[in-house]
Amino acid sequence: MKEIIHNVYIMEREGKEVLVTKSRYGSHYGERKIGEFREWIPSRSKLAAMILKGHVIDIKPDWKVLYLGAASGTTVSHLADIVEEGIIYAVEYSAKPFVKFLQLAEERRNIIPLLEDASTPWKYNGIVEKVDFVYQDIAQKNQIEIFFANVDMFLKDGGEGIIMVKARSIDSTAEPEEVFDRVVEELGSRMEVVAHGSLEPFHKDHIYVHVRKV
Repeated sequence: MKEIIHNVYIMEREGKEVLVTKSRYGSHYGERKIGEFREWIPSRSKLAAMILKGHVIDIKPDWKVLYLGAASGTTVSHLADIVEEGIIYAVEYSAKPFVKFLQLAEERRNIIPLLEDASTPWKYNGIVEKVDFVYQDIAQKNQIEIFFANVDMFLKDGGEGIIMVKARSIDSTAEPEEVFDRVVEELGSRMEVVAHGSLEPFHKDHIYVHVRKV
């Protein structure tokens, strides 16, 4: 078994590499519990897919994180295993998945759930402090503008960010590669682009972009 970052490991299981997080909690979304580990399923989590594709951010256990697009908490649950000494401010706009997410937040002391629209970050400005890491997974046409608005308001100088980009959500008529090129260029006009890459085969027509605030 190989440790990737704090509390994140790759283990051999039935002849395959399986990504897991060390966790004292039970299953949240139907994932397998393997001893003291929870399987982190890449087809269910874009962050897991990114890590298995070979790009890793050294997320520290005491980081403060702003998570945009928490949904029912699949990825947040694993991120909470990593930042066990830190805190996650998790924003979700849709009430239905938020109900499931609240169950997770009640279980984990390091998650603060916010039923808010990520495009209006000033509405939660009084709750969220400056953070080390902004993670966004929002499939909307204006997802880049949403990301910038939150980065400008909450991300520390030198802080890291990940945005998961779905080509069809931004422009359903253009070729995905054309959309991705535009997105990377736009992000690079305001931030340092550390890396970017495809999430295939786990997520079709998606890329990750890793940026740093300078």
